[in-house]
Amino acid sequence: MHKLYLYRFFITLLLTVLFARVGSTQTWEVFDNDFHLEKKLSKGEIFLLGNNLRINVWDNDLSFLDAKYEPFTVIEDASLYQFLEPWIIIQNKDKFGAIHEYGEQVLPAIYDEIDSYYTRLLARLGDEYFVYDRGKRETTPIGSYVSARIARNGQVIAQNSDGSFSLPLSQTPEHRFISLTDPTDDVIVAREASGLGLINMEGDYILKPVIDEISHLEDNYFYAKNSNEYLLINALSTTADIRYNSFHRISIEHDVMVEYIHGKLRRIMKNDGILLDIVGMDSVRRSGNYFNVHFRDGTTGLLNKEGDWEVKPTKTATGILPGNEGAYGAKIGNGFGFINAFGDTIVSPEFDQVKVFSEGMASVKTGTKWGYINHQQDLVIPYQYSAVGPFKNGLAIVQIDGKYDLINKSGKSLLESPCKRISRMMDEYYLLEDNGLFGLAKPDGTIISQPVFEEIRREAKDKILIRKGDKYGVIKENGDFELPLYYNAILFDNKNAKILAKSKAEEVPEILSKKELKKRRKEKKGA
Repeated sequence: MHKLYLYRFFITLLLTVLFARVGSTQTWEVFDNDFHLEKKLSKGEIFLLGNNLRINVWDNDLSFLDAKYEPFTVIEDASLYQFLEPWIIIQNKDKFGAIHEYGEQVLPAIYDEIDSYYTRLLARLGDEYFVYDRGKRETTPIGSYVSARIARNGQVIAQNSDGSFSLPLSQTPEHRFISLTDPTDDVIVAREASGLGLINMEGDYILKPVIDEISHLEDNYFYAKNSNEYLLINALSTTADIRYNSFHRISIEHDVMVEYIHGKLRRIMKNDGILLDIVGMDSVRRSGNYFNVHFRDGTTGLLNKEGDWEVKPTKTATGILPGNEGAYGAKIGNGFGFINAFGDTIVSPEFDQVKVFSEGMASVKTGTKWGYINHQQDLVIPYQYSAVGPFKNGLAIVQIDGKYDLINKSGKSLLESPCKRISRMMDEYYLLEDNGLFGLAKPDGTIISQPVFEEIRREAKDKILIRKGDKYGVIKENGDFELPLYYNAILFDNKNAKILAKSKAEEVPEILSKKELKKRRKEKKGA
């Protein structure tokens, strides 16, 4: 529905700076992408919202800034409360108003509360509610309620004093409902005395309220029961498409939707119909996005979400894990090993637990410790870890003695000392955490910084934001500084290809690279 941007979200490196050159006091410095100083800005608190929205708050005024950081719209007596795209919620003392991200003030700061949707705002003043419609560009009172909110599909759900619910923006705003819930972005589930139904974003029924039970599955799919009929429904913004209906019992067991015919398990169901129709099933259990299908003849198979056999039903294993590299972890007798897609044993069941193969290595557990084997069942890395992760780019995260380490495929540690926590981030870099401090490592395990900073965040190549106490800086991936650990705030205006740094002190520190620092120390020692 709406997106909440946090104004300062930074996470946490090592610096060497010498305070040498002196500059004049300034509030903001603007640098290009190569960190060349371009200009200095007037005082204020600058916020970058979304991709290209720049706002300055100063002396109780809120200014919209252009690409040169010059104000083009000023809102007086306003502070920034939050940004709920595309709406800017402003605050004046204990009252709230709203501005569109293009700079147009649409609600004055007189309201007690404001909720937002892409095309409308819901504002409360006392127990009276008002709706601003972006298309009509007008604010309309909708009535007095105990509470009201914008549903995920844009309708307003209001609660009346008698406990009932209403849809004030529908064609029948006075109609009373027992309950209204919004599990998806497209429909509202409505309960009336006659039963349950589905309502679209226009406030109209797309499935009349005559259903006994409705359960949300995922996305826009619903499971429903009406008397003795079972339904699978795809609830779109305009219609409720009944994709499957049956008078045989459909139920959800072990997180799997199944259908019984004449009292016997017959079908595994998906959101919109039949995934597998086969006789002889005894039970089904989910394993991630896969299904362990157990048959009455003692065989077990692994079914994928497309309804194809990853591992054909076999008597070799009683439980099968999702696999990789042609190997599937399996419970064989009293132990765990690996089988192939035909059910043949390819790694004997010598282990108490196994995990998936990755880059030719699989973690295996004996007793309380984990190690790693290869496809030939050779123990490549000995049993010594209390927890393990898969290999990726030749590295794995492991836990030993309550701390986490980063190892390569020979089991060699890449850290000076283990950490309290290591996280692999979306860009494949590693966030290191220890004693409340943070460091960073490259995808190949090269340490950019040990955990010495309170926050660290990789903004772009060779641009890593760091914080220690209330001071921010920027370092490169070799640990050298681009901006010293000195500023009160640093913002990356990626759309404008600029970096903004705020400071209050008069001294501007000189940045020395590791090489320059080493040379200066050597010169000083020689003198």
